[in-house]
Amino acid sequence: MSALPGLAAVAVALPFLGAVAGLLGTRLPRRGRPPGTVDRAVYRRAAWFAVAPTALATVLAVWVLVTYLGDLPSGFTTYVPMHEGPRQPAGAIESTLSVVGTGAVPITIGLRVDELAAVIAVLVGCVALAVQIYSTGYMRDERRYPSYSAFISLFTSAMLLVVYAADLLVLYVGWEVMGLCSYLLIGHWWEDRANSRAAVKAFLVTRVGDVGFLFGLFTLGLAAGSFRVSTVLDRVPHMSTGTLVAATLLLLLGVAGKSAQVPLHTWLPDAMAGPTPISALIHAATMVAAGIFVVARLYPAFLGARPSLDLLAVMAALGMLGAALAALAQDDLKRVLAYSTISQLAYMAGALAAGSDQAAIFHLVTHGAFKALLFLCAGAVIHAVGSNLMSDMGGLRRSMTVTFPAMTIGFAALMGLPPASGFFSKDAVLAAIEHAATGAAPLTDAAAWLLYACALVTVAVTGAYATRAWLRTFFGASRVRHVPLPEPEPGVAHVWDGREAPASMLWPIGVLVVPALLLGFAGAGLVEWSSAVISLLVALLGAGVVYASWRADPAADPARVLGPLRTPCERAFYVDAVYHRLFVAPVLWLARAVARADDTVVDGAVQGSGRLAVGVSGLLRRGQTGNAQLYLTGVLAGVLIIVIGAVVLG
Repeated sequence: MSALPGLAAVAVALPFLGAVAGLLGTRLPRRGRPPGTVDRAVYRRAAWFAVAPTALATVLAVWVLVTYLGDLPSGFTTYVPMHEGPRQPAGAIESTLSVVGTGAVPITIGLRVDELAAVIAVLVGCVALAVQIYSTGYMRDERRYPSYSAFISLFTSAMLLVVYAADLLVLYVGWEVMGLCSYLLIGHWWEDRANSRAAVKAFLVTRVGDVGFLFGLFTLGLAAGSFRVSTVLDRVPHMSTGTLVAATLLLLLGVAGKSAQVPLHTWLPDAMAGPTPISALIHAATMVAAGIFVVARLYPAFLGARPSLDLLAVMAALGMLGAALAALAQDDLKRVLAYSTISQLAYMAGALAAGSDQAAIFHLVTHGAFKALLFLCAGAVIHAVGSNLMSDMGGLRRSMTVTFPAMTIGFAALMGLPPASGFFSKDAVLAAIEHAATGAAPLTDAAAWLLYACALVTVAVTGAYATRAWLRTFFGASRVRHVPLPEPEPGVAHVWDGREAPASMLWPIGVLVVPALLLGFAGAGLVEWSSAVISLLVALLGAGVVYASWRADPAADPARVLGPLRTPCERAFYVDAVYHRLFVAPVLWLARAVARADDTVVDGAVQGSGRLAVGVSGLLRRGQTGNAQLYLTGVLAGVLIIVIGAVVLG
């Protein structure tokens, strides 16, 4: 057990070293290679640097989990039904590499292995490995693949550091490195201005949240006298309610940014501008999962701050329903899944607000499996069709004989249909929220009932948008446009014939089907079957409405069931437009005003002083002609004036 932090350190270091090797070891292409073409030797070398370290890190993460769970005390259970109260977590194993003195609160450089970290690390490793293998096929004709794969490795290392960190500021380092990696990967195809703007938007919005997050960490660390996670958690009972409320509210600002929750959720749909494998990585196991993980990591602090839990419940209620309605109206398949992620993360936030970190983490793990599967399947569809739009798809079940059943399982898990994993985890979340509504959680009645009502409605809407996406993509008449050779430039899907993806893309999809289908049985004890039956019927109701609409007119979009709400839902309730009016437009106006002031006042003063100096020097220059006769005449005239003045005045 004492060696586990060391293994965790190696797991963190391996993807980092792979990123360094990928960036430095692929810089020298072979001579004679025409510029702008793909060097296959460099491509293969970059693929090895990406896949091999990630695979080893995943094996180590699994080893850490198995060893940790195998050494738990006898009789310890990994779950406890909601009505039996909170479960006491197993002890954590920590190691300290160094202590950095700051003159006040020291920073501990070390790692921590506990049940939460061990489970999430396996999720991160498995999804990252699937994405790296999948990318070798998806990005095969991409000349910037080496840097792309290296940034994925760095992303993976940063998330593992967040998971295993024993100190809050070490956690913050990984937190910020992930923000940088997301910026670089979302803007991978930066030549398109829309992609570049999406990357900048993601970076700026998450940075807004990170300001509050950092001050929240400072508040907890100063109150505890240490940034060490174990020390902070031990001293939470001795902190005042005001300190806990202030710290957790600040932390929620960062969580809202990283996990794309209301009101800082607007960056995530635009982040679909990046390559599809990056969407799978961000949505399933890294960026957005980090916020939920941090709340679970510091959960005792949140339980001591009831106003923060009420705020988290309201954020979750608005986010889950609003994002689900937005997903129902999108034509872009990736944006449907993006809004779905916001909604599902809101479910996890709702479980945390309701007092069940077990249900939240359970859904985080199963969601990571089936959402990675859905995004990789979406990438295979886009790779075959050459478009993100469902209006350009249809009838693909006949030609995509692997992707179709795999994505069907993913959608079933998303809807919460048995026996898929989402059925068990989503209903564990709903059971926790239901208990909160009956008064068995640290929420006010109004917040608890709002959360429960929105959760049930969201179940129906989730069934509706998942069914719509499934039908529009795989059923009905084919709308795929066959494009003759030569193929498009790298950076867009390059197999526009509706055929199945290559094996390098299908293997990760096939592997992810297993946890998406079966992982839920690991937490079956968290499910309460009364609420499970209700949620299943509600999901089938939403799916049935969409199916009936589609059967009435297969060529029309079932989103018409929204009626007059369709346009507001498609525009995500104009939140981006409101933010543009409230924040972007005033900042741009102020920037232009500052630029004008700089041009007219600052530069005007400098240029004006220059013009004045030139004018005065021009006057002086007129007296400096270099004519000796003129100088002599001036001297004589001056002497004459002096003599006359002396005579007159004397």
